[in-house]
Amino acid sequence: MDKEKVYVIYGNEPKKMIHDLLSHLRIENNIDKNARIGLKPNLVVAKPSTSGATTSPELLEGTIEYLKSKGFNNIVIMEGSWVGDRTSRAFEVSGYTDIARKFDVPLIDLQRDSYITCDVEGMKLKVCEQVFKMDYLINMPVLKGHCQTKMTCALKNLKGCIPDSEKRRFHTMGLHKPIAYLNKAIKSHLIIVDGIMGDLSFEEGGNPVQMNRIIVGFDPVLIDSYVASLMGYDVAEIPYIKIAENLGVGSCLASKDQVHELNEDFNTKKITRSRQVERLSKYIEEKDACSACYGSLVHALARLDEQGLLRRLKGKICIGQGFKRVKGTGMGVGVCTRGFEQNVPGCPPTAKDILELLKRNI
Repeated sequence: MDKEKVYVIYGNEPKKMIHDLLSHLRIENNIDKNARIGLKPNLVVAKPSTSGATTSPELLEGTIEYLKSKGFNNIVIMEGSWVGDRTSRAFEVSGYTDIARKFDVPLIDLQRDSYITCDVEGMKLKVCEQVFKMDYLINMPVLKGHCQTKMTCALKNLKGCIPDSEKRRFHTMGLHKPIAYLNKAIKSHLIIVDGIMGDLSFEEGGNPVQMNRIIVGFDPVLIDSYVASLMGYDVAEIPYIKIAENLGVGSCLASKDQVHELNEDFNTKKITRSRQVERLSKYIEEKDACSACYGSLVHALARLDEQGLLRRLKGKICIGQGFKRVKGTGMGVGVCTRGFEQNVPGCPPTAKDILELLKRNI
């Protein structure tokens, strides 16, 4: 495995997908057999993963199954939901309580944990004590939007490892700087991103976008810089990513060659669209589009809408396998529409690449 790469697998079977990814990486070769392994999902609220807010229970279960099959038995699940919700309720609603019982894996509610004060480059941070009892931390965020920081993924997911009082203080500090510094205090050894279904713009869910992918890597800065492009953002628009890079937490994606895709996505089944996604779909001409490709286009249209430019878009954007070998005069997204006058290549392309083409045509 190459720690300077991002690994991606497409599909809608999280348990099988994570097994295939972890088998490819052979992560067991780099973990001590007696290590205490902490799994840190995103259970910001007590909602099912279908809402686009929380980490898939199937992904969590698949990760535990893989670790158990390799002889790792000292595994815990730990999380601290956001202020105003109870972690214990989130464990129950998300299906984690049943998983913990099935595999005999303890659930640690970090809202009830004591804390240690860390000094990170002169910034004092309160961090839950249990975090430092882990030998190997697996960070399992959701690929989704955020109402204040635009996106949340690997770096911001560690905010669940601080007490509620510190979460409140992070907001008074503007979020970006303390999030970056927190990742200097806590090391993520492995990041498994749930990109199956994440919310378009809000961390609490409600506008889920089906992206049908799992992303794995070892560098949270690398992961987040890649995810930013998937959602249609420049890294500069998410300040905590560059702050973390400057602190030495990791390095931003420098080349598309750093992205290793294990397969392609051919799944065209889509979830029932939320009101916001339904509104954006009015700008799309779709014929058998794969979910991953369609999701990228939805994120690009959302970014265009945020910039006040969506209403200037002329004509619909074509996408899907039904456009293979079709000559078109408008815009097409993905390799299936390569016959169009204007085309964004990729299978699937990133929302950032799609957004660049859209903005050139308004």
